Amino acid sequence: MPADSGVAVPDPRQRVQYQPDESPPHLLSLGFGAQATLMIVGGVVLTPAIVVRAAGGTEAFLSWAVFGTLLVSGLATVLQALKVGRVGAGYILFMGTSGAFIAVSITALAEGGPGLLAALVVASSLFQFLFAARLSFVRRVVTPMVAGVVIMLISVTVTPIAFDMLDDVPRGAPAVAAPVSAGLTLVAILVVGAVGTGVVRLWAPLIGIGVGGLAAGFFGLYDLTAVIAAPWFGVPAVAWPGLDLDLGPGFWALLPAFAFVTLVGAVETVGDSIAVQRVSWRRPRAANFREVQGAVNADGVGNLLSGLIGTVPNTTYSSSVAVVEITGVAARRAGVYAGVLLALLAFLPKLAALLLAVPNPVFGAFTLMMMGMLFVQGMRLVIASEIDSKQAMVVGLAFWLGVGFQNQDVFHDLMNARWASLLENGMTVGGFFAIAATLLLELLEPRRSRLRIPLSRVALPDLHRFLDGIAERAKWGATSAGRLRLAGEEVLARLVELRPRSDGTLLVLVRRNREGAELEFVAAPSGANVEDQMLVLDTKKEFALDDVSLRLLDHAAESVRHQQYYDTDFITVRVRGGPEG
Repeated sequence: MPADSGVAVPDPRQRVQYQPDESPPHLLSLGFGAQATLMIVGGVVLTPAIVVRAAGGTEAFLSWAVFGTLLVSGLATVLQALKVGRVGAGYILFMGTSGAFIAVSITALAEGGPGLLAALVVASSLFQFLFAARLSFVRRVVTPMVAGVVIMLISVTVTPIAFDMLDDVPRGAPAVAAPVSAGLTLVAILVVGAVGTGVVRLWAPLIGIGVGGLAAGFFGLYDLTAVIAAPWFGVPAVAWPGLDLDLGPGFWALLPAFAFVTLVGAVETVGDSIAVQRVSWRRPRAANFREVQGAVNADGVGNLLSGLIGTVPNTTYSSSVAVVEITGVAARRAGVYAGVLLALLAFLPKLAALLLAVPNPVFGAFTLMMMGMLFVQGMRLVIASEIDSKQAMVVGLAFWLGVGFQNQDVFHDLMNARWASLLENGMTVGGFFAIAATLLLELLEPRRSRLRIPLSRVALPDLHRFLDGIAERAKWGATSAGRLRLAGEEVLARLVELRPRSDGTLLVLVRRNREGAELEFVAAPSGANVEDQMLVLDTKKEFALDDVSLRLLDHAAESVRHQQYYDTDFITVRVRGGPEG
């Protein structure tokens, strides 16, 4: 392409070939979308199949649930990429069904039928919208550590279902049919996942299901009647269950469990949207929490549509991050193509029927692998939180309380029928304990010193006196006190620059700890991000006068985080301090 054509040509040496705001060729976007769709369609279809089969649902409802799941997942993926107002992340985030919802969905379907499941999914989606709107408010309680505990307990609740499916074969089947089919499925997934590279590694689950399916076919476990009867194109017979608006005891007993799983899904979406932001740009950028809120809102829209159409909920897929990082394609156009292709698969019943014909031992092995990975993901979230001894107690107690209630080993004789369905769900009990204990620990922390000042340079003397008092009471040396004062001064200066016409106020919160102090500046939303500016500062080779304030802040602070929400900005600065100097 000529150099003067005016079209940016990606540098093949760059890790990111196409950023979100760039437009790759349509053919490339189509290829990306096809590859991504083939990679995730198995997981999207398998979850409703596991739920409906385990709950004893009809084949008609199963076909409808798969159709609705594919359609909604595709539309939600498009919404994530396009970003409409405050809905959507503006990044490639694949949407699909989640193993986290398997246990509660099976319970709802078994106890009240599809109508109860639909009502609970719609109701739980409202929690996601509330969570997104108040994300800044709950950020200290709904932590990655809490999400990790709940994710581990989700695997505990679903794994027994996988064990039951492992040996579920038709009468007259050979005794070795189930273990061989399930074993080959697991071995294939492990081998491909261990030695595969690039996109092949991401296809490990589908390859494993294919290998296990071939073995199951050798033993005659397949029933291809539905596959042969299914048309190539079309819509399944309408089996819309409607919404069970009776809101009886079953609804209220299961709503807390659905709310917790939805909360976990929202926290996972937060993590996925932060991660995809980090791998989608050539230059480093701070996470934009407004776009995180948009991702959670789109997740809520997906769940709302899932409930209205009568299928299981959906959530973001963490594989989105891996696909973007491996391919280097982060353009929104490519995400739109992927969502459209996923939605179109809903109108290919023969393909869906072929996936649904996979025998239960293969389904069970895939589910077992999925729950194992989910457990490890929860562990990683806990470990990445760098927990202290108090938080470690919370993790341990929450997990084992959840296991105990799930297995009905704790206070089972004291449960009455009204509370049994709630307290026998380990994820609900453990998750509630983790959140309550985290809130308690937050309340027991030393009270933070507060100062409210005008967001103006005239407030600098008041800020100096406030921070000097903090250092004096902590008996810090002159050097540490100077760093604290300098950090506060430069954050105030930067905030004033970002809002030259602002007449608002600034709330300054300070909490001392063993290493020093944590300063938190709370202000009205702004456009630029201080943390983002500091990341860009590290890439600059020349000194600019406009960067003096940022360089001074970088010198004084140990770390700076700027979290921007639609309602509030939080700048958190950690300063090392002590009696030295």
